[in-house]
Amino acid sequence: MDDLEHIRARSMAYFRALDENVTVRYHFRHADEEGGVWYFEAVPDGGELVAVKQVELTPAGHPHRYSWEHLEDEHGFLTDQALVPEEDPLEAVPVEEFQRVWGASP
Repeated sequence: MDDLEHIRARSMAYFRALDENVTVRYHFRHADEEGGVWYFEAVPDGGELVAVKQVELTPAGHPHRYSWEHLEDEHGFLTDQALVPEEDPLEAVPVEEFQRVWGASP
């Protein structure tokens, strides 16, 4: 396994463990300057909020989904930066809103 594959495998294992073993989840939405809307499902880890699922809805409404099962593609990637709701322009949303967007058909 080369270095890049090793890093990818470790990242997948980290995000999977967070997603499968945490009971407290937070959900946020952020609208960007280009008209896209981002949704995050985040869990606490080491005093930070780490995104374990992320959906970008393009201005045309097309979803790009990221999680430990699909870390990245040609459109983007699951953020590796902690979410800081007090500093980032994030709006808390109900879990049902996040789940609706996460499960929506492309």
